[in-house]
Amino acid sequence: PRCGNPLQGSPSLTRSRHSRHLSACAAALARFHRGDSDDIGDIGDIGDVAVAAEQLRVARRELGRITGHVGAEEILDVIFRDFCVGK
Repeated sequence: PRCGNPLQGSPSLTRSRHSRHLSACAAALARFHRGDSDDIGDIGDIGDVAVAAEQLRVARRELGRITGHVGAEEILDVIFRDFCVGK
């Protein structure tokens, strides 16, 4: 049996982790759209740009966790968490 055309319609998220990551991505994009700074407070235009960039970075990271894209940040996290560096 054919699974259908993946380019038509909405893909189903069969894994709960995919759904969690997509929800986290959507939340980060919503915060970006609203201009939320969470607990950072009012820090002016430069801070607003930094906060907006952080929300986009979070959204990209969450999508990368679905697609399998691993960035340098994740690799460094594993290295420092799992290996004895500098001891």
